[in-house]
Amino acid sequence: MRKIYTALGLMSGTSMDGVDASIIQTDGETNYNAISNKYFEYKGDLYKELISLRDKIKTSEDLTKFENELKSLEKNITLFHAKAVNNLINDTNIDIDFVGFHGQTIFHNAAEKISVQLGDGKLLSQLTKKKIVYDFRQNDLKNGGRGAPLTPIFHNHMVRKIYPSYEDWPLLILNIGGISNVTSASRFSFITRSLSGDKDKNLYAADIGPGNCMIDEWIRKNSKYEYDEGGSIAKSGKVNELILKQALSNFFSKDYFDQDHYQIKSLDIKNFDISFVRGLSLEDGAATLTHFTAKLIGEGLIHFMLKNYSTELTTLSKAICLVCGGGRKNKYLIDILKKKLNIEKLVSIDEYSHEGDFIESQAFGYLSIRSYLGLPISFPETTGCKEPITGGVIVKNY
Repeated sequence: MRKIYTALGLMSGTSMDGVDASIIQTDGETNYNAISNKYFEYKGDLYKELISLRDKIKTSEDLTKFENELKSLEKNITLFHAKAVNNLINDTNIDIDFVGFHGQTIFHNAAEKISVQLGDGKLLSQLTKKKIVYDFRQNDLKNGGRGAPLTPIFHNHMVRKIYPSYEDWPLLILNIGGISNVTSASRFSFITRSLSGDKDKNLYAADIGPGNCMIDEWIRKNSKYEYDEGGSIAKSGKVNELILKQALSNFFSKDYFDQDHYQIKSLDIKNFDISFVRGLSLEDGAATLTHFTAKLIGEGLIHFMLKNYSTELTTLSKAICLVCGGGRKNKYLIDILKKKLNIEKLVSIDEYSHEGDFIESQAFGYLSIRSYLGLPISFPETTGCKEPITGGVIVKNY
């Protein structure tokens, strides 16, 4: 029987509103159990500083230009994460073997092999007196991968708990965070130590479009709110069909898909610009951006299916699509997706007793154990790396 480890996973997504923290127990393979979850909100100045600095960094050259500001912010981000770790450990009184520290993404460009997550693993280890696993994306980038998404191996295992005898296809996990990504779970046995190029196994993943990023930015810049709760603002507005049609035409004329025309490249929020709705009212701009987002997610899903399942695309309407991430709470967006995609079952993962806000934080706890065990966390079918590889840097600084 494989040893069970206890890990605390940390995730701060592109919405930059706070940190999700989760304690899980796992052997890094098939055995997994969620113990505790807690959200820690970024307050006042830290949130504003994050948003402001992210908006300044538009290219990799800006990482050098704003180096001093980044170092200062990284320290503050790490201090915040340390308080979250210590708070959750004190609440649960559980001994932690590893902390999976994703950090705060500030810039991601797979073409340049650059992905920057703010977070000092050594400092976090010193402050928490725990072994830290961090910097998860670099090894994938060095080995030809896009650096994202990294959570599919966890998604696959999680779905196996929901559907232990699931045989049919396809079963999708749609994560709508700042960026949207999708995983198609394996139809056969859980994939553990390796994943070959065997196309029958059906564990595929990719970024497929924007998630909350455009809507959040519009709301943040044009109101006192940070996001459109439930999609109520967008629902009260009217879509500007002329602007929407032109924006979609302009967007798809760009190099959105890679050379095989089916696989979307790795995405960052900087790939998306809300300027085309400038001049619209708060409500109409939100409505138009929500429909734009839904269209791109829908197109992304279709291209994802075409690449991985080509001739069987007609079965998409029968797919089970479990939705996690903050975007699942935007009822207006979800309703549009249901109508556009005609998926038989597009439901929140919460309906299966999984907390949809904490899937990613649980995933990085899980990945920290796989990293420690030397097991792969990314695969050719998920990030485009050359072969299944592990990742993450382990540090003990106390």
